[in-house]
Amino acid sequence: MKVAVTGAAGYLGSNLIPQLVERGHEVVAIDRVAPATTDPAVTWVEGDVLDAASMRTALDGAEVVYHLVALITLAKNNDLAWRVNTEGVRVTAEAALEVGARRFVHTSSIHAFDQYRAGGHIDENSQRSDNPELPVYDRSKWTGELSLRPAIERGLDAVIVNPTGVFGPIDNLRQLSRVNRTTVDCARGRVPVMIGGGFDMVDVRDVAHGLILAGEKGRTGENYLLGGHMITLLELCRIAARHAGATGPRFAIPAGLIGALMPVLEPIGKRLGSDVLSKAALGAIISAPVVDHGKAERELGYHPRPIQQSIHDLVDFALAPQHA
Repeated sequence: MKVAVTGAAGYLGSNLIPQLVERGHEVVAIDRVAPATTDPAVTWVEGDVLDAASMRTALDGAEVVYHLVALITLAKNNDLAWRVNTEGVRVTAEAALEVGARRFVHTSSIHAFDQYRAGGHIDENSQRSDNPELPVYDRSKWTGELSLRPAIERGLDAVIVNPTGVFGPIDNLRQLSRVNRTTVDCARGRVPVMIGGGFDMVDVRDVAHGLILAGEKGRTGENYLLGGHMITLLELCRIAARHAGATGPRFAIPAGLIGALMPVLEPIGKRLGSDVLSKAALGAIISAPVVDHGKAERELGYHPRPIQQSIHDLVDFALAPQHA
């Protein structure tokens, strides 16, 4: 079967494509830049999710479309991120409908749910990120889901997945994701103190598998949270350090203290040109809602692997001799 993947060269795409190829699919990988080496079962094409003609050409003949493209930012406002994460969804969905794609799987995010007003628990019926005070990424991921609805009403068989904190191996070591970089730094003994709080973390390989399951079994118009396991950042870093034989963080600064100091820390971060000390970066970690991915388990057969295995695999991948 011919399938198409937008954002194919990214972190999630790099993990999804091998699983699709393993299942015998003919993959059209859509991105602005193709990797240096590719599988012969994968055809790389350029595509712009803001250009309807470009997407119609790229998606032509695909039976299933996996839409992964997103612009991640911690900024309060970012015009390009807003357009890519909202208009880009609409353009790609309409193109899929016009070329006759049988299924459309949209990758949204846990950030489409308002984690600050979650009351400590998130499921598919929880409060959405419609608060204008939220970072642009949160608001745009929710609005992106809304942008998909007209195409569904016109007949597009689409399903939406919402991964939690994605981490794990097969990442670009020159530009690791934030959580991967932190985990690897801990494995190298470079992090003496950690921030309190935690998050639901999920292996990128399980998210890729969850996307495939959603394409096969998901109900039209439904959301599926693809979660993993709740873990504190201190525990995550100590597991990584212990596996690598390094010294992990000695203690964590309490999440409540960080939350109380946020009005002071955020302006300092801005002066230093860093977005790490911000509500966007730390708010979800401090609030640490428990994520219920039971719907994906029941309806899709989704089951994330143990988190310790993911941490060990990430450390082994990053510290392997060929990556040193």
